[in-house]
Amino acid sequence: MRDERLKKLARVLVEYSVRAGEGEQVVVSGGAAAESLIKEVYARLLDVDAIPIPQVSLPGMQELFFGHAKEHHYEETPPVVRSMYEGADAFISIMSPQNTRALASVDPQKQQALGKRDKALRDMIVSRDRWALTLFPTEALAQESEMSLDDYEEFVFEAMALNEDDPVRYWREKAKEQQRLVERLEEADEVCITGLETDLTLSVKDRKFLNGDGSHNMPCGEIFTGPVEDSANGEVYFGIPVAVGGREVSGVRLRFEEGRVVGSSAEKGEEYLSTMLDADDGARYLGELGIGTNYGIPRATKNILFDEKLGGTVHLAVGRSYEKTGGKNESSVHWDLICDLREGGELYADGELLQKDGKFSGYDFG
Repeated sequence: MRDERLKKLARVLVEYSVRAGEGEQVVVSGGAAAESLIKEVYARLLDVDAIPIPQVSLPGMQELFFGHAKEHHYEETPPVVRSMYEGADAFISIMSPQNTRALASVDPQKQQALGKRDKALRDMIVSRDRWALTLFPTEALAQESEMSLDDYEEFVFEAMALNEDDPVRYWREKAKEQQRLVERLEEADEVCITGLETDLTLSVKDRKFLNGDGSHNMPCGEIFTGPVEDSANGEVYFGIPVAVGGREVSGVRLRFEEGRVVGSSAEKGEEYLSTMLDADDGARYLGELGIGTNYGIPRATKNILFDEKLGGTVHLAVGRSYEKTGGKNESSVHWDLICDLREGGELYADGELLQKDGKFSGYDFG
């Protein structure tokens, strides 16, 4: 793909998201399908005198791992890989799947085992606070989204504000508006979510809300926290399908008592849902409450990077909390599920209505 907006995206990732500087080592990982974006990021890192360290994966490598790996391959992150990441200053990851269902036949317990193996590495990357995750539009992603590739490219670039003259300025301005909502919610003790088959309360007392302003995800547009671990009570319906682990999961219903999932079902992918919830003790507790504020994303596409940012939705993650929010839940799982409030949903903070039918009162998110 030859598109000037890729140059803009490279600038956003390098200069705004990870703030790369002279002499800093930046790991750039992605699939071969993202070649054009990887090259733009590589060049931009050189332009700012940073040291790019490309890590490019080939199609089919994940399937080969799960098909051939022995028990010891799941026991420890390879020391060479660990040392490389420990020595890096920042990380840019680019998703570019050429087959979104490539892992559909893989035993989810193997996927969980790999997740547990690499949990410490992921935690280390997150703790550095200089990482960015983005997506390069591929034919597979366009097909999953039921769009032509041209239409999907436009969808992606619009969501990232790359049609703006200065996308860095756009994200800085969006961060200011989101901060107003952050400050309001940090005054709250309790959040209540109501909607289709949904009536859920949870505590956010003394928890910190983080401003998802493009520093880590691109696109972004969310604010999020880690709810008090034993506080969730009620039921919630996640009507937006998600593609995860090479399979689709949709129509998820969860029932909480004192923070723990005590009842669950799914219209599609229920076996996978059960495997995720049974991964470890923390997988049945919430690690995140997120509120989407990106109204430049018109609809869901079964891609969590985009769908969790949808303006007018909230998402709840079962599993691991982000330490910076004050969350304490530990798990090898962090799985976001999305609840759509745009038709009949309401969001309350200490009884005050903040959002109705997906629209905020008193906030302008564009």
